[in-house]
Amino acid sequence: MVKRSRIVAFFLIVLLIASGIGLTAKDIVKDIKLGLDLQGGFEVLYEVKPAKPGQKITEESVKDTADALDKRINVLGVSEPSIQIEEGNRIRVQLAGVEDQSQARELLSTQANLSFRDVNDKLMMDGSDLVQGGASQSFTEQGQPNVAIKLKDKQKFKEVTEKIVSMAPNNQLVIWLDFEEGKDSFQKEIQKKDPKFLSAPNVSEVFNTDEVTIEGNFKIEEAQNLASLLKAGALPVKLDEIYSTSVGASFGEKALDKTIFAGIVGIAIIFLFMLFYYRLPGLIATITLSIYIYLILLIFDLMNGVLTLPGIAALILGVGMAVDANIITYERIKEEIKVGRTIRAAFQAGNKNSFLTILDANVTTILAGAVLFFFGTSSVKGFATMLIISITMSFITAIWGSRLFLGLFVQSGWLKGKPGLFGVNKKEIKDISEGYDTLDLPTKFDGFDFVKVHRKFFAASIIAITAGLIILAVFRLNLGIDFSSGTRVEMMSKQPLTEEAVSKDLEKVGLSTDDIVLSGDNKDMGVARFKEALSKDQIADLKAHFSKKYGSEPSVSTVSPIVGKELAKNAMKALAIASIGIILYVTLRFEVYMALAAIVALLHDSFFIIAFFSLTRLEVDITFIAAVLTIVGYSINDTIVTFDRIRENMAKKRKIKMPEELDEVVNQSLRQTITRSINTVLTVVIAVVALLLLGSESIRNFSVALLVGLIAGTYSSVFIAAQLWLVWKKKELKKKGSLLTRKEKKEWSDEPQV
Repeated sequence: MVKRSRIVAFFLIVLLIASGIGLTAKDIVKDIKLGLDLQGGFEVLYEVKPAKPGQKITEESVKDTADALDKRINVLGVSEPSIQIEEGNRIRVQLAGVEDQSQARELLSTQANLSFRDVNDKLMMDGSDLVQGGASQSFTEQGQPNVAIKLKDKQKFKEVTEKIVSMAPNNQLVIWLDFEEGKDSFQKEIQKKDPKFLSAPNVSEVFNTDEVTIEGNFKIEEAQNLASLLKAGALPVKLDEIYSTSVGASFGEKALDKTIFAGIVGIAIIFLFMLFYYRLPGLIATITLSIYIYLILLIFDLMNGVLTLPGIAALILGVGMAVDANIITYERIKEEIKVGRTIRAAFQAGNKNSFLTILDANVTTILAGAVLFFFGTSSVKGFATMLIISITMSFITAIWGSRLFLGLFVQSGWLKGKPGLFGVNKKEIKDISEGYDTLDLPTKFDGFDFVKVHRKFFAASIIAITAGLIILAVFRLNLGIDFSSGTRVEMMSKQPLTEEAVSKDLEKVGLSTDDIVLSGDNKDMGVARFKEALSKDQIADLKAHFSKKYGSEPSVSTVSPIVGKELAKNAMKALAIASIGIILYVTLRFEVYMALAAIVALLHDSFFIIAFFSLTRLEVDITFIAAVLTIVGYSINDTIVTFDRIRENMAKKRKIKMPEELDEVVNQSLRQTITRSINTVLTVVIAVVALLLLGSESIRNFSVALLVGLIAGTYSSVFIAAQLWLVWKKKELKKKGSLLTRKEKKEWSDEPQV
């Protein structure tokens, strides 16, 4: 009897959820904060250094400096800036959406150390004599912009003016901003057309007041900036830029549009694949995946997270990964149907037996994400955050969401006798009375002997690795500025570019480089790299020139040698820690041979990504490490599915005496999981290819690294990891004479298997 109430409940729940998503999604998307790479802006990492000899930098002085920077940012009117104090006396400032980046950079880094000196450069007063927040921009009687300041002690100012008056005819009170001892001099600067000092008024009478105006040849904007600096407070330290990146607003807008379009296309193809291959369960998967995307955006909004370009890539990638959990469950349900179980019994058994495999696969990927978050920079942290949220939510929606919706149909009884809705042909279904087990089912790959050819694949991998080592030795890696230090300038033009034209434009601002690469559909984008880190003045000149010439502000990133070395060091640490974590987890959940085989396979995959980048001369930047660690987490998923089935097939046997029995276990396990492996990797490949072909150029190399890693990962799971375990297990069998599996069978039979 069909219980229509369950089917009605399904449609009502879906309608209710769809209505909720439709009513709130627009506001959620609108409220999510976009990162620098999506709306323009800049990020700079300062190292706090002493401004005077003998000065010590303490935690307190770094905190005071961060507070002063925060006040200055408030003057700029930037919404929701980010200021973080990091180890090593460093302060990271992120300003998204700031319109005049050069002005903001100048305002932030200027020490604003105001000083009043005589003509012999003797200090009479400094910024400490000013009232905090007591500066303002005003005008002279003639309408000339000036800056009014308030002094703490009018008696001190009286004494200063008395001394200056007594020095007539050299009775000038020279007002300096950021005077440098031993370098600056009034006598030198007075000879110049544009002297460095702000003004040098004659003092012909003694003043007994606490209000002073600074007059100079100011423009209104200059007077406003000076007043803002003095009002925000002087920086008692020196700030060295050791890393910076700035993105033009047009770059951010284009990157956002292209990547979202790539995501829509990739996700749509994944949905169509699931519908075509899994029928009704595929429909359920598309519904739960839609809910999953909504929940991720909701959580990200509630966390007040900043969405970056790699973060969007992680979301799209997460959809491909979220499908994995559905595929693992649906494939198991199909197997249960094929051995003759009813739809209801197959549904229950499939859900139960797939749970731990999904859990194991997700934990290893979250482990890689956590390492990325701990060691990554801002954009990589955004990717890692989104990856962790994606994996967590995919687990919840795939385990409970899919089961709830599909369960309503199953419990209604409407699916009884309709295996076709699960993609199962009635001819494939066995009679349950014959006692068939899911492990005994025939597969499409029964004619292929995976074990027999394993030596050939080992040899092929060894040859490929040797070739890769030679390629690396000859070509090395094309390291981006993240690891090699220097400056990267990315420009976009409305007209096609040529290397010669870009080179000439760079020469006009006093820069030259032979490293110019053009890209884009119409060669309308160019990248120029410099071995040295450009100064903020050089960057300001470059931005002004290219903005005027090309109609859009270029994106500029600089990395000092110190930061470059640190990033490289942290990248190696991240890979090592992720590998150790995976070894420990797989050892605890499986056995040490499986853990070691999995790590060899992961190193194999990582190496092929590195060798491919060396051969193709693609640039290796910080997102490359994110791609490698993502593959480390994802590749282990496929390996775990295979090892779970090997473990289950081993548990069926009481005792193994002959090597051929181990061959049979591995062959049978690979044949039973190969379809699942292909389908799971295919969905992620769809997402990555969409990003690669349609997404932003900024993450193109990231997408390439993922694609190469996914292909290598599928290969290594089948022909490296499982085969290595077989080799080592055979040696154990030879040493012991036999392998008892009864104890293992007892342990494993207490928990669900795949």
